[in-house]
Amino acid sequence: MVSALAQQIAKGPVDCVTEKALYTLSEDWLLWQAQDFSSLKLKVLFAVGSDGEVSEPLEVNALNCDTVEQVKEKILSTFKAKFGFPYNTPLRDVCIEYEKDGLFVPLQEVDASSEVIGEVTMLNTLKHYKVPDGATIKVLSRKAHPPLSPQGSVKDDENFSGKYFHLIDPDIVEDQRKNPERKKLKLKEVHLTKLLSTKVAVHSFVENLFKSIWGMPHSRAPHAVKYFFNFLDTQADNMKITDPDVLHIWKTNSLPLRFWVNILKNPQFVFDMEKTPHLDGCLSVIAQAFMDSFSLSETQLGKHAPTNKLLYAKDIPKFKQDVKAYYKQIRDQPPITDSEFKAFLQEESKKHENEFNEAAVLRELYKFIQRYFTEIREKLDQNGAPTELTEQLHHLKNLFDGLKSCTWN
Repeated sequence: MVSALAQQIAKGPVDCVTEKALYTLSEDWLLWQAQDFSSLKLKVLFAVGSDGEVSEPLEVNALNCDTVEQVKEKILSTFKAKFGFPYNTPLRDVCIEYEKDGLFVPLQEVDASSEVIGEVTMLNTLKHYKVPDGATIKVLSRKAHPPLSPQGSVKDDENFSGKYFHLIDPDIVEDQRKNPERKKLKLKEVHLTKLLSTKVAVHSFVENLFKSIWGMPHSRAPHAVKYFFNFLDTQADNMKITDPDVLHIWKTNSLPLRFWVNILKNPQFVFDMEKTPHLDGCLSVIAQAFMDSFSLSETQLGKHAPTNKLLYAKDIPKFKQDVKAYYKQIRDQPPITDSEFKAFLQEESKKHENEFNEAAVLRELYKFIQRYFTEIREKLDQNGAPTELTEQLHHLKNLFDGLKSCTWN
């Protein structure tokens, strides 16, 4: 889903300075004043060795409105997608040249040819350099940075001392600050279709992700989920709670909102990837739709409703039905026996036996037992726990106390 979203964003203009894009899910990141653009297919050659040899050409999709830095990013992204590993030179040390009339011309975001309007410098794009469709681009590594080397990109201006202009006119940005309501009107009444087009393009990926979260492989919930939800059901019975909404809220707060929303908004926790502020804005819209799917309240949306709510308004009722069916299916399954759950835990431990520091885990458990020993013992007595379990707790604490002086400090 994240890859599909990133690819969709890259299909349209993205302002290099503000990161706002024509294709987005977030109104805050919508490039609503985008100009006409055209797609280009570039034949990219990578310099191999120091004798001028080059690799086989790699086809890279770009836009004529892309800045030089954006072209480099697309080249390296395509390289990684094609070969499965990143290019051996970081983006900052990559230079690109355009073959023109048999000669290779260096491409830079800022150079002597850059257009300057007042105090604002226009960033160079492929259109500025008149790079045509099918052009040949060569990638080189910039091994050293001479002290007096000219600035090649905005990123070289570390203090951002200059003012740069890519796609968004600074005067328009200033007008937006002075007239925020006019901006909102344009977004909701004129450019909502742009948000919807992106939503439609990635919807199948979003839907598949949601279904995989509340889906049931082989019509059975994972043992850990079933065991925990059974625990919550038991707690509700013990407390004489009969309102089904309470259980729905408990389960929703414990798994979807505590775990899955965090992953949806922060895929970099799981995958080796960079999450840009723009991508973060789009993921927040998807995460909001996910949370709304578990909500018990019915939200009435009017013309002043935020666009992130309007985007998925027609999908939420269906998602809510899926969620209710998911909870019901888990509840209707036969409970997991203690022996089944113990076998499951042993199997999981076996899978990951070389991935964790057992001593560190035991140390944390000891800290917990030491801090709450009295409370744990009282709870065991109140719940009628077997004497053997209480004895094991005392034995465990005594064992840790004995080890503390020599190994736990």
